[in-house]
Amino acid sequence: MIPDDLLAHARAAKGFMPEDEGSCLHRWAREQLPHGPALEVGTYCGKSAIWLGAAAREVGGAVFTVDHHRGSEENQAGWEHHDDTLVDGELGVMDTLPTFRRTIAAAGLEDQVVAVVGRSGTVGAWWRTPLSLLFIDGGHGVEPARTDYLTWPRWVAAGGVLAIHDVFPDPADGGRPPYEEIYLPALASGAFSEVDAVGSMRVLRRTAGDAGDLVA
Repeated sequence: MIPDDLLAHARAAKGFMPEDEGSCLHRWAREQLPHGPALEVGTYCGKSAIWLGAAAREVGGAVFTVDHHRGSEENQAGWEHHDDTLVDGELGVMDTLPTFRRTIAAAGLEDQVVAVVGRSGTVGAWWRTPLSLLFIDGGHGVEPARTDYLTWPRWVAAGGVLAIHDVFPDPADGGRPPYEEIYLPALASGAFSEVDAVGSMRVLRRTAGDAGDLVA
C-alpha cells in the first residue's frame, strides 16, 4: 500500500481507480521503475498517476502521463461520467489539465509525474524511449483503444509490463474495447503473457521481442 499521505490524496482525487486496482498498479510500478520510466495513457485528473508517482517517489524513476485533457467520449456532456466542474467556461470544452496539475502538486509528486499534453497517437508517433511499465487507461471507444494498442505496447522493453485497465471479459460487467482491442490482441501477438489480474486490471509481461519491435 502507498504511504498514508499519498493514499489520502489518491482517495480524494477525481477518477475511477478502485483502491485494490490502484494498489496493484503501485506494486508493479515499484518493481519496474528501477529498470526505466513508466508511461500512462489516459491521465484524466491524476488519480492513477498518484499510485504510479508514489512508487516513483519510493524507488526512483519517472512517470510520464499522456492525455489531451479534453475528456474521453464517456466524459462528454450527456454521458454517464460527465463532470460539469471540468468544463472550460470560456471555450465550452472539457479541460482536466488544471485539476490534474493541482492534484499532483498537492500530492507533492511534481518531480516524479510528468504531464505530456497531446493525443495518444500524435505523441506516440514520436516516442522512442523504452518503457519498464506501460499503463493503458485511455479512451474506451473502439478507435481510441485500437490507436493506443497500435501506438504504445511496442515500446515496452523486454521483461517490462503492460497494465490495462477496465478489461471486462463478461460484457455484462462493462465496455468491451479495452478487452477486445488491447488485451486480446496483446496476448494473441505472442509478445505478452498475463502475470496478474485484480478487478478489471490486467498485467502482462513482455516475454518476446524488445522495445521498438512491432507488436502484431
